Amino acid sequence: MAYMPPEHKYMLPRPFSLYQVDRENGTVTILFEVKGAGTSLMAEAAEGSTWKIAGPLGRSFPALPPDALLVAGGIGIAPLVFLAASSKQPRTLVFGGRTAEQLACLPAVLDLPNLSVIEVTEDGSRGKQGLVTDYLSELLPSAQALFACGPRPMLSKVKELCFHQKVPAWFSMEERMACGIGACVGCAVQTGAGYKRACSDGPVFAAEEVFFNDRS
Repeated sequence: MAYMPPEHKYMLPRPFSLYQVDRENGTVTILFEVKGAGTSLMAEAAEGSTWKIAGPLGRSFPALPPDALLVAGGIGIAPLVFLAASSKQPRTLVFGGRTAEQLACLPAVLDLPNLSVIEVTEDGSRGKQGLVTDYLSELLPSAQALFACGPRPMLSKVKELCFHQKVPAWFSMEERMACGIGACVGCAVQTGAGYKRACSDGPVFAAEEVFFNDRS
């Protein structure tokens, strides 16, 4: 959770995934999209300015098995870069966005060792044309597990495909959070066991736990 500067102390903090961690230099990098007042302030922050953060919080992805399949939509790439960097096992990433410009941080992704990247854009401006889910059916039979982060419609379709192919999957849910520690219950995710908090029970959930509508 990133807290706003003191002069904006009444503005709620913003939640972010770990994107890159440099343990040797003691630095953490986050990747974000400018969408509102909070992220605009972050984008305008001067180099060397001080920000208060709290973390790491919540539940992370399990360890990557060999031949894992990673699926990212847009800014959902952030936690998957961190996950992919945590393992030297061979794995495949399907990374999609509406346009080539939305494939944020692609050079950093392509630099990761032992990672095969399939680029997908809805308008065909880079890589394959279509949605990331258009290309999963041919990849899932050889995958031991799937890990994904992105828009809810994408995750809903990924869940359906993984169910039919009997591939275990885990999702990092992108939810708005106010406190980040489970106190406000503002980031509720509907699951088969009732509503759970993305910040403390997640943000990572097994795919079969999460309901994207009243029935599935």
